[in-house]
Amino acid sequence: MNSPLTSEALFHLGPVPITAAIITTWVIMAVLVAGAWGMTRRLTLIPDRRQAALELLVSTLDVQIRETSGVEPTPYRSFIGTLFLFILVANLSSLLPGVEPPTAQMETDAALALLVFVSIIWFGIRGAGVKGYLKSFAAPNVVMIPLNILESLTRTFSMFVRLFGNVMSGVFVIGIVASLAGLLVPIPLMALDLLTGLVQAYIFAILALVFIASTVEEGRASFNSEPDSDSRTSARDGDGDGDGDGDGDREKDKDIAHQTDVPPLTPQPLTPQPLTPQPLTSQQPTSRTSTSQQENS
Repeated sequence: MNSPLTSEALFHLGPVPITAAIITTWVIMAVLVAGAWGMTRRLTLIPDRRQAALELLVSTLDVQIRETSGVEPTPYRSFIGTLFLFILVANLSSLLPGVEPPTAQMETDAALALLVFVSIIWFGIRGAGVKGYLKSFAAPNVVMIPLNILESLTRTFSMFVRLFGNVMSGVFVIGIVASLAGLLVPIPLMALDLLTGLVQAYIFAILALVFIASTVEEGRASFNSEPDSDSRTSARDGDGDGDGDGDGDREKDKDIAHQTDVPPLTPQPLTPQPLTPQPLTSQQPTSRTSTSQQENS
């Protein structure tokens, strides 16, 4: 087993040395591209089992992106999904006899971390603009600029160290146990290494997503926090004239009072109505005898 700190070149492509990790990376890239082309070649409105399984994977990825970062998954689906699949296949390549995973080499992990670092800048500028992205380093004040720059560098370095240390340690443990105990004993450790490779691919992709989403959100917040000059002037003067003496308010009050004035009442002439005599209806007197008879009855 070769040391992960040193890579032996198989041949040279001009001045560039080509190692076994680079060859394995090329093979993994070719497998992923061919698989993506074959699975998405004939998509229909009524999906078959292959297309249904593919749509299920894409929906699961969208749910993870939305629940983890709370952002719309469309801009980040391709990058995060490709990053996860590459690291997963690279970690699982250790199960093949005679193949060392490229993620157990420093150059591969450093390239992946550098890719995440560049993608953070790219998505940050695309989401908040150059001004908003640069202003995010001055949040909450300009004193934090060196610390924010250092944070953007150290979090990318921590991703590189985490992935390299976990994958390399798993390969070392399996190699040492296989050399001491025989061929069948490391099988449980290989199953554990399979789970470790899946977890490390998931963690790397999720951390990249969180860093990208937080950079975009901070850039947008910094860009939107700048108050408009006209709104500041209006808030200070209160009347839009810029003199600050309240004349505009008084003019507005006069306009309102003028609009709400009640028009004067015009006296209307009174027309006398003729009185029409009403006939009087005579009522017959009621005798006491008839009244008492009605009461008795």
